[in-house]
Amino acid sequence: MSLLFEPTPLGDAEYHAITSALLSRIEATVDQWLQDDVVDIDTHRTGGLLELGFPNGSKIVINTQPPLHELWMAARQGGYHYKFSAGQWLDTRDGGEFLAALSARASEQAGRALRFE
Repeated sequence: MSLLFEPTPLGDAEYHAITSALLSRIEATVDQWLQDDVVDIDTHRTGGLLELGFPNGSKIVINTQPPLHELWMAARQGGYHYKFSAGQWLDTRDGGEFLAALSARASEQAGRALRFE
């Protein structure tokens, strides 16, 4: 597979630190939305897997893939694989940025504009 970008080489510890911080940031954003009464999304995290449950019953699952140093997202619209490059997670197929894609998928599934940063 040929990528549109050059992945940043990561050691295992660095990969785990980056993905753990990202999952924590996503959880914190969802918690803030709940507190601010923006949208009621349930989160469930088990290790490197974070599940977001939407009011309509749909889910988004974000899963770390340590052997591959990838981040995977499964949403109603499909499955996506991301590699870390120059400080961001980029889609291995089209080079799209992870948080932008997560925002788009979450907005579609919540029925309102949501933005992860």
